[in-house]
Amino acid sequence: MKEKVQLFGRFLSGMVMPNIGAFIAWGLITALFIESGWCPNEKFARLVDPMSSMLLPLLIAYTGGEVVAGKRGGVIGAIATMGVIVGSDIPMFIGAMIVGPLSAWIIKKFDKMAESRIPAGFEMLVNNFSLGIIGAVLALLAMVGVTPLVDGLNSVMRAGVGFFVDHGLLPLASVFIEPAKVLFLNNAINHGILSPMGIQQVEEFGKSVFFLLEANPGPGLGVLLAYCIAGKGNAKSSAPGAVIIHFLGGIHEIYFPYILMNPFLILASVAGGACGIFIFNLFDVGLTSAASPGSIIALLMMAERHSYLGLILGVAVSALVSLLIALPLLKFMGKDTTLEEAQQKKDAMKRQAKGAALESAAAAEKKPSVKEVPAGGDKTGRIQKIAFACDAGMGSSAMGATVLKKKIQAAGLEGIEVIHTPVSSIPADVQIVVTHQELGERAALSNPNAERILITNFLAAPEYDLLIEELKKRNR
Repeated sequence: MKEKVQLFGRFLSGMVMPNIGAFIAWGLITALFIESGWCPNEKFARLVDPMSSMLLPLLIAYTGGEVVAGKRGGVIGAIATMGVIVGSDIPMFIGAMIVGPLSAWIIKKFDKMAESRIPAGFEMLVNNFSLGIIGAVLALLAMVGVTPLVDGLNSVMRAGVGFFVDHGLLPLASVFIEPAKVLFLNNAINHGILSPMGIQQVEEFGKSVFFLLEANPGPGLGVLLAYCIAGKGNAKSSAPGAVIIHFLGGIHEIYFPYILMNPFLILASVAGGACGIFIFNLFDVGLTSAASPGSIIALLMMAERHSYLGLILGVAVSALVSLLIALPLLKFMGKDTTLEEAQQKKDAMKRQAKGAALESAAAAEKKPSVKEVPAGGDKTGRIQKIAFACDAGMGSSAMGATVLKKKIQAAGLEGIEVIHTPVSSIPADVQIVVTHQELGERAALSNPNAERILITNFLAAPEYDLLIEELKKRNR
């Protein structure tokens, strides 16, 4: 079930993540030039509405369609989405997420049905006219059929959110957001759910707190600071570096393993997130667009100009609350668990569930926590391409790929390409995939022929050094 939820969430966020630059451009223009912006300019502010109502939904629809059926799917997705855009007075981000992929799926099915029936020499004619005719029909259907459905869904969501806001219950959203983040659903929540709601609020109020519900780095910062103070072993030594990457770099995935190895710490992040949201509401804090990555720098850049004090205070309070709760939990409930031990324990539980013999405790202490899965392929062959995969392919995977590149260069190994990629679209020519253990099954589905190395610590995983030794043997 978690695998299916992750895949669906990845699909939603996958329509938004490639277009984050466009969202940031729109957010900057909004923050600078609207009537309450830093440099009010009526002429430049005319860009705000067309970008949010047309450009961004079309980009989302094209990206979603391209994922399903390539560029042809992207084009028909954009065509059909014009129907929901013209048929509604609100930005149709949810409509684009529905119509774009659905239209691409329809043209994909048509192409498969027609491919053996097209006379030679008529391929281009049939392809162009089928795309135009089906696209036009879908745009009309979307305008009269999908638009009312999405409008109704937006009204329900607006009423639900309004209830929480009016009754001061929005901080309770952390009860759902923080655990979902740790299960690597952070991008799905932020870009698939909260960002469309936030953009509609910006249209009305010029800012939105929804952009801060997931992106707030405070809860994770508090957990990492607790490890700096009360952690042990590799977890404590790697925590300071993780603090910098998380808070300044905005890669939230860096702190997820620290909670996974002591699950009670989720209480700290939930409490910290709730307190942060409370402060944001109290000071009427909002961002003008999605902050991605979720670093304090990105938050400050996207903040509405009257929101700086409340923003900084909210992040600080959420970090402090998270730290104060995480410290006793670490001392009294996680005193015997290190990052390495947690990985070994989880591997042992997996082997036991599959009926495999458990290794002795002495062997487990001596053996580093490595899990290589050669799902087909020759382990004696030279390695030319390695991929570091994460959920979106932009955050922790980019950081991990940088770490691996430096280690490979330091070892004097040449001719090895290291890339970072979304876990759901690992290239077929990749021979070794490095990813977090929570994403191992998705990596296997994406590229079943690659060897998989599952890690828990993005910064200081012992698997990195073992991989380097293996590469030295195989690339002599």
